[in-house]
Amino acid sequence: MAHEGEDVKNATIEARDDAQLETLGYKPVLHRTYTLIENFSTSFAALYFVGGVRVTYTTGIASGGPLAYWTSYIVTCVFTFITAAVIAEVCSASPSAGSIYLWAAEAGGPKYGRLLGFVVAWWSTTAWMTFCASNTQGAVNYMLSEIVVFNVDFPTDTSDIKFRAVQWICTEVLLALAAIVNFLPPRLFKYIFWLSSFLVMLDFVLNLIWLPIGAARTIGFRTAEEAFMTTYNGTGAPAGWNWCLSYLATAGILIGFDASGHVAEETKNASITAARGIFWSVIVSGIGGFATIILFLFCTPDPDTLFSYGSPQPFVPLYAVVLGQGGHVFMNIIAVVALWFNTAIAIVAASRLVFAVARDGVLPFSGWVSRVSAEGQPRNAVLVIWGCASLVTCTILPSAVAFTSLISAAGVPSAAAYGLISFGRFFLTPNTFPQPRWSLGKWSRPFQFISIFWNGWVVAILFSPYEFPVTGATLNYAPIIMAGVTILALISWWFTPVGSWLPRERISHFVESEGAPAEGLRQEDDDQVRTPELEGDASPATISENGELLDRATAR
Repeated sequence: MAHEGEDVKNATIEARDDAQLETLGYKPVLHRTYTLIENFSTSFAALYFVGGVRVTYTTGIASGGPLAYWTSYIVTCVFTFITAAVIAEVCSASPSAGSIYLWAAEAGGPKYGRLLGFVVAWWSTTAWMTFCASNTQGAVNYMLSEIVVFNVDFPTDTSDIKFRAVQWICTEVLLALAAIVNFLPPRLFKYIFWLSSFLVMLDFVLNLIWLPIGAARTIGFRTAEEAFMTTYNGTGAPAGWNWCLSYLATAGILIGFDASGHVAEETKNASITAARGIFWSVIVSGIGGFATIILFLFCTPDPDTLFSYGSPQPFVPLYAVVLGQGGHVFMNIIAVVALWFNTAIAIVAASRLVFAVARDGVLPFSGWVSRVSAEGQPRNAVLVIWGCASLVTCTILPSAVAFTSLISAAGVPSAAAYGLISFGRFFLTPNTFPQPRWSLGKWSRPFQFISIFWNGWVVAILFSPYEFPVTGATLNYAPIIMAGVTILALISWWFTPVGSWLPRERISHFVESEGAPAEGLRQEDDDQVRTPELEGDASPATISENGELLDRATAR
């Protein structure tokens, strides 16, 4: 009897999840097998707080020194937790694949929703695609930093074409392997989520235990005064702005928590589970990141010594000094493997976003891109992300500046999207948004207001040059790239027929509904209704006149 009761409960939850999806007129075609563990792991692994701190640590120290770094991180945590709560609430109301652009469309309401949806779709796709490339290169940098440690006679300067060629080859290989792993069926891929989260925690625990022991035996600890109260200017910026640039490091550590939302359509009890995955992954990562920063501040040498290591990833020679040859190699392997898993999960998030856009028939070859395998996975969308990220990686070859310029925009679009969604919820749909099951209650509007200004501040900081005086070599190209992507979004919004993607009626129904199917809504252009290709058809659902969801055979 207990087993039968559980089956009834699961069936009820699944029916409710499908009803929410049908609110926007979509048929449920993706597998729905992930639980809170897998959903939480999607964002937790994508954030990878230990790796994020290591990558941004030298930037944080150069921008104001230890005092600016740890205090700015506390501020970042508070406001990022608030932003994550806002995004989690919106996700609860609309848990679907490629969620973030749909959240923007729904937050914009019938009048502005389509515009906001187009802009955020372009922003978010750019962010996740470039992140897949840059994160893989980050793993390669750990590997190639061993050249310095073992005194191998090979260049490590990014201005040398030989080094860039090796860097490119290694990046492409790891990226390909990360994409191939995404072809595992859901029953096996869930272990990728588990392993990724395990590696994040293993990395954290090993640093927490091993690094202090090694530092005590070698370079010694820094005093509390040195670790907490010293300042440093390694950017050349005026003192005030140099301090502000510490947010370049701290904000980047906690960007990307929308990943849990992208797999919401594959998650059981999505309106609760995906929201919890978003919120708690940020909370845990934020706390873990703070502990990691304090640990590194006590166990790393002074800034000048750290910067003198002259390695693509300064923590590799640091581990060599503190942990010895065997210990640092082991830690390096953990870091590389964890970053590789991180890339594999980033491809999950990015591919679901591309799948969601393609199922509306907007992209070239949308029918092929939106195909779903027999296991309920959008594998062709994975191939699209792999191909695009591989092309981005190719920019390493002609110039290190070209690649750095492209990936400099990786964090900006996500922060801008969080702010725009908050803006829409606060100003455009304050009283017409469906009540989510995971709700902030009376805190909803204050949090939305705070999120607007916080993410505006983050975007402004991420647009700033990193070094002064500004030259062609030190120019931050993120504003230029962001402007270009936004212009492309506006062009596509203007020229794409209204009935082809995010039509007003579909958005209107959502903001007025409580999870009821989208009665009477259909694509305005009959050509948009495609026949199934291979195992699954991801095109929008067709609704009968009495509001019933029809399968394709019935619809025709």
